[in-house]
Amino acid sequence: MDLHGWQWAFLATAAFFVGLSKTGIAGLGILPVALFANVLTARESTGALLPLLLAGDVFGVAFFRKHADWSHLWKLFPWVILGVIAGFLALDHVRSVDGMIGGILLFMVALHLWRQRQTDRVADLMPHTWWFAALTGVLAGFTTMVANAAGPVMLLYLLAVGLPKLTFIGTGAWFFMLVNAFKIPFSLKLGLITTNSLLVDAILLIPMIPGALLGPFILRHINQKAFEVMVLLLTVIAALRLVL
Repeated sequence: MDLHGWQWAFLATAAFFVGLSKTGIAGLGILPVALFANVLTARESTGALLPLLLAGDVFGVAFFRKHADWSHLWKLFPWVILGVIAGFLALDHVRSVDGMIGGILLFMVALHLWRQRQTDRVADLMPHTWWFAALTGVLAGFTTMVANAAGPVMLLYLLAVGLPKLTFIGTGAWFFMLVNAFKIPFSLKLGLITTNSLLVDAILLIPMIPGALLGPFILRHINQKAFEVMVLLLTVIAALRLVL
């Protein structure tokens, strides 16, 4: 890829936030997607970002691997696989899914806020039902395959099931590392990952690693309530960006 200085600056900033989002500030993950999309074509950005995200996931698992709640992951994985396959089949036919993803995220935020205001047992049990896990899994699989944009979907699910922040980060780290690794063969088949994109990723590891190392320090200084509010606000901002 023949990139100008400003493009490298955008990509380096995106790489830093990839690291930070994987180990500390959950919800920032949509920002690298947006920055990559402003520098590269849709196909190039999807392919170039995936290995970098996977590298960030490795840091997340390394720091928080003991904090994962696997019961939620086993509920999601079968549905995620269906979503990834659907995204793979649709990728060559879909021109833009930004508006659709943004609308889904706003609906999920509204549903989450509504549930928090309810006092009945039905509202409390809803995030733990099979259909809620199925809906989240399919959406996460589809959006991650077509646009690397499953972050907000998963964040809302992990908020809804009420995970404390360390378990939240640890569960998300394992989820994304395994799902992003699962996507690699599909991306290679579609020609999204190339030798050139891997060379760019190798360079972008330089700014990504400091972001990943900074994340745990920031996470230790954020209380649970502030963490949840921050995740919701960043999700709404991401959704509005996709819609508008």
